[in-house]
Amino acid sequence: MPPKPLIAQKYIDPLTDFGFKRLFGSEPNKDLLIDLLNSVFNGRKYIIDLEYNKHEHTADIKDEGSAIFDLTRTGKDGEHFIIEMQRGRQANFKKRAIYYTSLLAAGHAPKGKRSAWAYELPEIFFIGLLEDFSVETTNDGSYVRDICLMNRNTGKVLYDGLGYIFLELVNFVKTEDELEGNLDKWLYVLKNISRTEKMPLFIRKTIFEKVFSIAEYSNMTKEEKNMYNAALKRKWNNENVLDYAVKTAIKEERAKAEAEKQKIIAEAIAEKRKVVTELKKLGMSSKDIARIVGMSQEEVEEI
Repeated sequence: MPPKPLIAQKYIDPLTDFGFKRLFGSEPNKDLLIDLLNSVFNGRKYIIDLEYNKHEHTADIKDEGSAIFDLTRTGKDGEHFIIEMQRGRQANFKKRAIYYTSLLAAGHAPKGKRSAWAYELPEIFFIGLLEDFSVETTNDGSYVRDICLMNRNTGKVLYDGLGYIFLELVNFVKTEDELEGNLDKWLYVLKNISRTEKMPLFIRKTIFEKVFSIAEYSNMTKEEKNMYNAALKRKWNNENVLDYAVKTAIKEERAKAEAEKQKIIAEAIAEKRKVVTELKKLGMSSKDIARIVGMSQEEVEEI
């Protein structure tokens, strides 16, 4: 018998390493990625073709949620796109994005003498699809962050050939009737397809019909189902590890706060006892001492 999905779902989760690669990681499906990228750039660029780099940078399969593709457009300008799907927050994620684009730029330097090169670089763009976190320290709720090099004082763009676009699904909370434009539809599908039973009427379009067909669990081979189930299990395991770490951290912080509270209380009581002792030495009555220090007369007499 063919393997069953780990949960009853008609469509696979594209935010697993297997699901993301199944949708976007092969030449036959490049029309999906072209449509997504054109939606991201929203008329600023129009991509007509993509050539999949034979030397793509793919993250370790054990690192769930990190699928990286180095794609070269074969159109007019030969732009390069680094596309990464990242599930959970990673340390120095922004620095890593800069590192990837820097590596790609440096790779275009000719070997040997460079005098005739004149630093002609293709346009390079990093597109990060982030499921559970924002690249900003203080999250303002934006789900598209389009970053480029610009003059800090004037806001004028210095160089438009290097860009970073972060699509933050954690902030994408639009309902079906709130969607605006093709990018919203893509983000809605990527975030919700594994939780639906049929393609919504509002996104009936050939490209999305293909997405739903590719993502349908029953359309996969036995080997593909096994691979997907393994990817889904890794995703769940990572989520459980993260949840446990968060709950443990919260528990430890609460215990620390309670310990600090008890310490402060103990110090306050000790200080009161000290005051009571000094006032007793001065011959003050227990009734007066109790009124001064805020204790009962019985408590004062026990000291």
